[in-house]
Order: sequence, then structure tokens, then C-alpha cells
Amino acid sequence: MAFGRGSKMDGRRSSSSSSLCTTTTVVVFVALCLVGAWMMTSSTIFPLEISSNKKAAVKEQPAKANYGASEEVASGNTAEGSEKFGDTDNNDNAVSEESNNTVPSEEERFTDNTVEKSVEKTPPKEKEESKDTFDDANGKTEQSSAKEGGDAESGSGQSESEERKDDESTTVTDSEQSDGERKDDQEEKVDGNDSQDTTDQPQIEEKVDESGEKGQGAKSNEVFPDGAQSELLKESNTENGSFSTQDAESKNEKEAQASSESSGDETTYNWKLCNTNAGTDYIPCLDNEKAIKKLRTTKHYEHRERHCPVEPPTCVVPLPEGYKRPVEWPTSRDKVWYSNVPHTKLAEYKGHQNWVKVSGDHLLFPGGGTQFKNGALHYIDTIQQALPNIAWGQRSRVILDVGCGVASFGGYMFDRDVLTMSFAPKDEHEAQVQFALERGIPAISAVMGTKRLPYPSRVFDVIHCARCRVPWHIEGGMLLLELNRLLRPGGYFVWSATPVYQKLSEDVEIWNAMSALTKSMCWKMVNKTKDKLNQVGMAIYQKPMDNSCYEKRPENSPPLCKESDDADAAWNVPLQACMHKLPTGQSVRGSKWPETWPQRLEKTPYWVDDSHVGVYGKPGNEDFEADYAHWKRVVSKSYVNGMGIDWSKVRNVMDMRAVYGGFAAALRDQKVWVMNIVPIDSPDTLPIVYERGLFGMYHDWCESFSTYPRTYDLLHADHLFSKLKKRCKLLPVFAEVDRILRPEGKLIVRDNAETINELQGMVKSLQWEVRMTYTKGNEGLLCVQKSMWRPKEIEASM
Repeated sequence: MAFGRGSKMDGRRSSSSSSLCTTTTVVVFVALCLVGAWMMTSSTIFPLEISSNKKAAVKEQPAKANYGASEEVASGNTAEGSEKFGDTDNNDNAVSEESNNTVPSEEERFTDNTVEKSVEKTPPKEKEESKDTFDDANGKTEQSSAKEGGDAESGSGQSESEERKDDESTTVTDSEQSDGERKDDQEEKVDGNDSQDTTDQPQIEEKVDESGEKGQGAKSNEVFPDGAQSELLKESNTENGSFSTQDAESKNEKEAQASSESSGDETTYNWKLCNTNAGTDYIPCLDNEKAIKKLRTTKHYEHRERHCPVEPPTCVVPLPEGYKRPVEWPTSRDKVWYSNVPHTKLAEYKGHQNWVKVSGDHLLFPGGGTQFKNGALHYIDTIQQALPNIAWGQRSRVILDVGCGVASFGGYMFDRDVLTMSFAPKDEHEAQVQFALERGIPAISAVMGTKRLPYPSRVFDVIHCARCRVPWHIEGGMLLLELNRLLRPGGYFVWSATPVYQKLSEDVEIWNAMSALTKSMCWKMVNKTKDKLNQVGMAIYQKPMDNSCYEKRPENSPPLCKESDDADAAWNVPLQACMHKLPTGQSVRGSKWPETWPQRLEKTPYWVDDSHVGVYGKPGNEDFEADYAHWKRVVSKSYVNGMGIDWSKVRNVMDMRAVYGGFAAALRDQKVWVMNIVPIDSPDTLPIVYERGLFGMYHDWCESFSTYPRTYDLLHADHLFSKLKKRCKLLPVFAEVDRILRPEGKLIVRDNAETINELQGMVKSLQWEVRMTYTKGNEGLLCVQKSMWRPKEIEASM
């Protein structure tokens, strides 16, 4: 009996134990299912929320991504993550695919459970703020999702607050890094213009480490450089370094104007057409009739110099009747639409000299000029034959053409890989500079009058004057001495004019005076020859490389300038009849000739070394290299491939706030030329631009630029407008942008978000097309296209 009771008791214990095990198994199974379901949904639906809820774990950690990163970051202890600004579905698939290929351990699952609880506590508002958006060309708003991960215990994740800082870097987990081969394949597809992901918006795939060089641990998928390179976008971190400003050098900056606090609402802008005698060719600082009438004398061409209105105009210039999209380069060098530049006087005056001819709907440019009726190329080659050392496109890369006419000389210099800065006054030779720009040839409206030209000293390899009719020899040789200021030591002056080869009494008198003047300036005449085909002669002079000749002169005439005279000061500085001493010392700019082209484009100038503090705060040579790497990446990954710009229709480009010329250098493979503008209140880095074999000039954007309307295809402004707002009103500056930009031309602005929004309001008020607008944190980018036609209400304003 006792045995039987025992048996029953054991049976009850056995059944109870079995039931408990079954219940436990079910509970564990359900729990695992829930965890698995959560993992699947969280990896595909809530990637941003999960990463953003690691905020508590990393909140107290300082952001390490910086320009001039710490040793810990540079050594690779922290890697940057990747952010994709594309379709949400594509990102979801990528994240889902990655999660399916990774089997989490029990320990990882436990950690994920902890993170899941923090997700539930995250306020919805925070989740929404963690998303960045941009508008594509079709006006659709896309959401960006970022793959972010890290060990919650080590705090390697990226917090939301850190993500909104300007460094905009993220971190990646070991599992994401181990998937590098798949990511590299994706990069190759993007670089190969794969149509699956790059048709509607830019996708930038490039690995960048904290020093700005390409590394193995991180990728940037945005139109801004990420990590340390984003420092190059932040105006707050820009400083003068070892470079003074043109404004300080010249000491002639106009008084600061009150900054504008425009709301950006397009209804606040009441645009009207400019009503001036200049009509469609209006240049505010050259067509200021009120100021010109008050001039006491015009003997020094004062009436051709800049006289800017006290209040910059906010009107827009009308389009010529029948305006058409310009002919594309290189066809434009030979012909342009007559309706775009409807002027015939120059064809009537100079038609027999092959300057320009009218033919039906087109203006034709045979490639001739006063001194080269039978073509510019033969004339250019004649100079090379007369002086082999001039070495077009190698030793001689950047030249100045004085009194350029329609700039055929500069236009054909492109065939010899030479960049020419051409200028001529806006005078009775109607629209000559406008013809040049319409053809796609660099040129500005300027005159040698009473002020220095807006270029630094000792930067042009060659200066050319083909019958430019400038009285070089009068008033102590003041005008020729200005060319001496601009000419690089060892550079050449090519003078092709009637006094060189004609024997009329006036010509002989001028030749004798020029011979005496150039000798007293220590210029050596290296050759005097004649172009038999064109029946013209030329004299070629060379500037000395050192001061030995100056010290041996029997008379101090022309006199040497005072030691206190800054040769680089060029903005509104009066001319003086004196010569500046040449630089001494191996590390001083101008003491050596630059590298031959194209090596000089990429090589840091010898005089920019680690003893100089660069614009971005690093040693000068490192600053230069980082800037170049930055713009190469941005241009190749975003501007060329990501913005929908047809670069075959882009020829005339302006960088409205150039620093080292990195943007222009990055466009080298495009068939464009870039006018690099260094604002007068920015660090004076323009000599570096010229040292690289590029060109540019100084300018104050609170005033009008000396060019005709509709002369640039693309304008680029990197953190310019936010700085200008401190000195002058933004609306007139944008009116100037509208004036010089061609219809269907592009404007790319990189600036703070507030300024981007303000400019966008002005853009929309003129019914321009917004191609792209993107903001992240306090930084933004805007790409717009100017409308081909004026809005009806503006056309009716006259």
C-alpha cells in the first residue's frame, strides 16, 4: 500500500514537472519570437530612432570630428559612418539586407532588448527632428535615413545633438565595417553613374578620414564633405592667418552699410526693370551718368573708371529682344547670336580688320585684330618663334591683354593652354568686352586711368599690348610702371604697335621715348621682330629678376617707391610714377619662377610653408592641400555628377569668394574658365591663385562688378552672402547676381541655413527654378537656375 501511494505521489510530481517545463518552453519560444520580430521591424522601420536613442550613452562625449583632428581620431579609433540622402525604400532594403546577413549572439540580443526599451521612451518630437530633408529638382521632399550603430556600453554611437553640429560625422559598428566589400561595390556603381540610384538626386560615395585624405573607414553620402572637411564650410572658423585683407592693404574700404533683415517672403520684393540710357547693357558703376557729369576732367579717362551709385540698384536689367540661349563653346569663339549682342558699330569700324562681321542672325569673328588681320594663331606662334623661352602653356600660363578689343588673342590662347585676362574700356568701340564674353572668352571692362588695376603685384607671366594706344611714356611713365607692378620678375612685355615698325614722325618720337623709359626701368629688350604675314612688328621686353640693375642706375628715375608702399594694395589706390623693389630671399613670393604648367596647379607655392598660418587655421601648406582635396571631392562627387548640371552648356564661371582657387582647380577637366574673386575684406590669397596658373581679381560685392549683363553661365558663392549681410544690404547683391548671370545660368550657394532661406525667397520672387535646396544643422546648399524670361509683372514695369 505504502508502495502504491508512493507510486501515485511520484506520478503527480512527474506530471507537474512536465507541465512546468512545457510552459517554460512556450514562454521562451514566444519571447524569442518577439525578440526576432522586434529585430526585423526595428532594422527596417526605425533606423533613425534607434540611433538617436543612444543619446543618453554619448551625450557627455565631446565631438571628435574636427579640422585638425586629435591623435585618437587620426589613428583610426573612431570611424565615420555613412548617410544616404536617397529614397527611403532603398535605404530600408540596404539595412534589412545587412541585418539578415548578420546573426546576433545571445549577448547582443540582450543588449538590443535594452535599447528597445529606450526607443519606447523617446518622445515623437525628437524622432522627427532627427530626419534631414532636401528638395529635388521636381519639388519632391525626400527623407534621409542613416545607418548608425555601435556598442551601447562603449558609447560609440552618434547622438542626435552631435549629428546637428557642423562636423556632421557619425560612427559605425564593427559589423558594418566588416561589410566593406559590399560597400566598395556600391561605391563603384555610383562612380560609374549607375542609373539605379543617381538619376534624381546626388549620391556621394567617398571614404574620407579626419585629415581630409581618402581612408578606408568611412564614407560621405552628401553634398557637403563630412567630418573634418566640413570645417571648410564654416565661416566662423575662417581667419586671416598670415594673409592680410585687400581692404586693409588699400585702406579704402567704403563705410559699412546697415545689414538687411529681409524676411525671405517673395511678396516683399517689388522688382522693376532698370530704366537707364544703357538699356540692356547697363553696368551700374560704369553708367553712373550723374557722377560722370560732375567730373572736373576726363583727361585721364576718369569717365571710364568706376563711379558706383551711393545706393546700389535693386532693379533688374531687361533682356534684349529676341534673346536666345548662347552658342556653346567652342563654336561660340567663331559666331554668336546677333540678337544677344545687337551692336553693329564695331563691325562697321573694324570689319576690314577681321574683328567682327554681321552675317544673317549671327555675328562672325574671323579671329583677326588690328595687328593680326590674318588670324591670331599665326600671330601667337610668331611670338613663340621670336622668343622660344616664352614657352606658351608651360613657362607662360597667365597673361594680361591690355586693350583687348573682342579678345580674339585671348580666345585663341586657349589652344596653347594659356589663360588670358583681357580688358578694355566701355567706350566708342561699342560692346567689345561684351562680344568677348558672349564668345566665351574672359574679359572685363576696365581702363588704365588714375587708379591701380584690381590685381596683386608680380602675378602675370606675360603682359601683351597689340596697338592698344595707351600713352605709356607720358607723365613719368606712370601707366607702364603700373604694368611693371603687375609683371612677374623675369616676365615678358610684348608690345606690338606702330611705333615698333613704322617710321612716321609721331611713331619715331614714341619709340624713342619708350626706349629711354624701358631702359631706365631696367627692362631688357630681348627681341624685336616682324610678322611678315600680318606686316606688323613687335618688341619683347623682360623685367629683371633682382635689384642689381636698380642699384646701378645713374639716376633714380623713375624713382623707387617708398618702403611703406604696399605693392599688393590695389582697390581704389591712386597710381604713382614709381617702381617697387623686387623681392629678396629664397622664401619670398616672386623670388623664383613658378613650376611649369600644369604642375603649378597642384603644388603648394614655395613661399606658402608651415611658418604661415592658413585661412582655416592650419599651417599654410597643409591648409592649401586640405582645401584642394576638399574641392576636388565636392566638385567630382556633387557638382559634376549630382546636381543635374549640363556642363557642356557651361563656359563662363565665377567663384564669387575664392580662397586658394581650389574650386577652379577642381574644374580643370571641364571646358570652362573661372574668374576667381577675392573680396576686399577677405584674406588676400589672390597671389596664390595666380601662382597656381589661375587668375582672378579683387572686388567689393557691395558694389557692382565691371562686366556686362548676362555674361556668366555659373556663379558659385561659398559663405559669401552671410558675410556680406554684415556690411551691406543683401537685396542689391542679389540684383547684381541676376544682372551678370545668363538666362538659364546656375547659381550655387553654400552658406548658413538662415541665409539660404533668405536667398530662396528672392529666387522664387523672380520665378527662378530651384534645382536643389539642402540644409543640415546650420549649414545649407542652394542650386538654382535663372529663368529665361522675366515675369510678366516685371516686364510691364516700364
